[in-house]
Amino acid sequence: MTTMESLIGLVNRIQRACTVLGDYGGGTGANAFNSLWEALPTVAVVGGQSSGKSSVLESIVGRDFLPRGSGIVTRRPLVLQLHKTEAGTEEYAEFLHLPKKNFTDFALVRKEIQDETDRITGKSKQISPVPIHLSIFSPHVVNLTLIDLPGLTKVAVEGQPETIVEDIESMVRTYVDKPNCIILAISPANQDIATSDAIKLAKEVDPTGERTFGVLTKLDLMDKGTNALDVLEGRSYKLQHPWVGIVNRSQADINKNVDMMLARRKEREYFDTSPDYGHLATKMGSEYLAKLLSKHLESVIKSRIPSILSLINKSIEELERELDRMGRPVAIDAGAQLYTILEMCRAFDKIFKEHLDGGRPGGDRIYGVFDNQLPAALKKLPFDRHLSLQSVKRIVSEADGYQPHLIAPEQGYRRLIEGALGYFRGPAEASVDAVHYVLKELVRKSISETEELKRFPSLQVELAAAANSSLEKFREESKKSVIRLVDMESAYLTADFFRKLPQEIERPVAVNNSKNQAASPSPATPDLYGDGHFRRIASNVSAYVTMVADTLRNTIPKACVYCQVRQAKLALLNYFYAQISKREGKQLGQLLDEDPALMDRRLECAKRLELYKKARDEIDAVAWVR
Repeated sequence: MTTMESLIGLVNRIQRACTVLGDYGGGTGANAFNSLWEALPTVAVVGGQSSGKSSVLESIVGRDFLPRGSGIVTRRPLVLQLHKTEAGTEEYAEFLHLPKKNFTDFALVRKEIQDETDRITGKSKQISPVPIHLSIFSPHVVNLTLIDLPGLTKVAVEGQPETIVEDIESMVRTYVDKPNCIILAISPANQDIATSDAIKLAKEVDPTGERTFGVLTKLDLMDKGTNALDVLEGRSYKLQHPWVGIVNRSQADINKNVDMMLARRKEREYFDTSPDYGHLATKMGSEYLAKLLSKHLESVIKSRIPSILSLINKSIEELERELDRMGRPVAIDAGAQLYTILEMCRAFDKIFKEHLDGGRPGGDRIYGVFDNQLPAALKKLPFDRHLSLQSVKRIVSEADGYQPHLIAPEQGYRRLIEGALGYFRGPAEASVDAVHYVLKELVRKSISETEELKRFPSLQVELAAAANSSLEKFREESKKSVIRLVDMESAYLTADFFRKLPQEIERPVAVNNSKNQAASPSPATPDLYGDGHFRRIASNVSAYVTMVADTLRNTIPKACVYCQVRQAKLALLNYFYAQISKREGKQLGQLLDEDPALMDRRLECAKRLELYKKARDEIDAVAWVR
């Protein structure tokens, strides 16, 4: 086998492997991966219905093997790979979907094409972009790959969807739009070339004609006295490549199952003896067309090798990065599984701490609780109502009981202060809750940002539950601490604060030396039970409460950070670690039960990577590439 033949065979093998992986022409199935199929040169056979496409393909193969009938017969792309074998060897066909079955009866090949088409589309007249791969091994063919596409049509017939015209054209365009696609445009000679569906489409996607080979069929069916020389010699419609004329088998020959090799001979005789086309006979006919396409395909493949290799190398790098990101398959050994789990926990814990310490956003929201929410909550406390004149009078009076205070309302002061300090419990607990919710959100974000965990939804759920359970414990401890701070302020008041306050001036006792009796109070003595007295009490209590508020504004954040943030950094997963170390291998395996979609993705990546590496090695092995 020559070097070129080896290269064409390699491209055939790559195409087959691509199809198995879901990467094929037609724009479906390559997912987010680069499409290697689209980088490979192909020959797409395009033509309107009844243009003679099937006859051209059968003439090239030398076998009668394609389904026939009215309407849309080709409803799925047929990737036809021809492999030239040694003279005298038996011809046989092989389908990609039946890799171990050789067909020597080509009538059965036709039936299998029909059955495989129906398997995807049903018995309806729907179309599908999923190709059928057929390889034919014969000494009577050249090495060549052709893609037979559904025939272009202008109207939908009974049983077809209204969109069938657009659907077929869209499918055909997905192939012929590609710069690596060679277009084999089939047009019948007994129709005006200007109305040819194939030429019209080819002109749109290949305006210069560099990728288009024009084929004129049914030359023997033209009206007497007319010929197709204007087209064949490039005067009516010029292409970069020469037009090729084909003489199809007559319907009578088809009905009689005339041997295709005999049909080839009759075609050669037609051109050799034709007064119109005799001077072009050496460049006409299906055999010449096959050799022309094979030679051109070889040259295109050769010119595209650098770009194909570039795409393969780029795809290999991307796939290896993707596999690294997804991680390799998990070991079945319990020790290795435990190690994997702990490694992922450490990765999560590292990201969580980065959120708190500023390496990632989110931790600043805790500072916002202390700097904004707590002061705002303290300002909103209803001290004005609690220390209103009416409230102060009532509380002081109730504190004295049946006997009013003599000088300073000691118990009244204490009751007023204790009642005011009780209001601090709400902002203190709210601060704890606010920090808790920030930490809980940071756990969620950290889990989602830990790439290693994305493979294991079960582990994500359990890790989140364990972390949130720890945060709940930290929250309870923090609430106890901040409430204790408030209670401590109520339990022991700062006496020095009141001793430094201005005292009310007391009237000295006047003594009557003669009678040794106390004089009556002076009219200038302040009324210890007047409104002014109670206002001074309210003012003194308000000043003390303000002092305590300033203290709590500093100590509540300290308690929250110590009991919640610090503990989250030190011991967020301690309970999880203790529990996970007690688990058996089966339980560990359940935690490492990957997302099925991710497992499928990894498997697909691995298969593509294997294909690309093998393709690269085989291409590099071709002598002339070096």
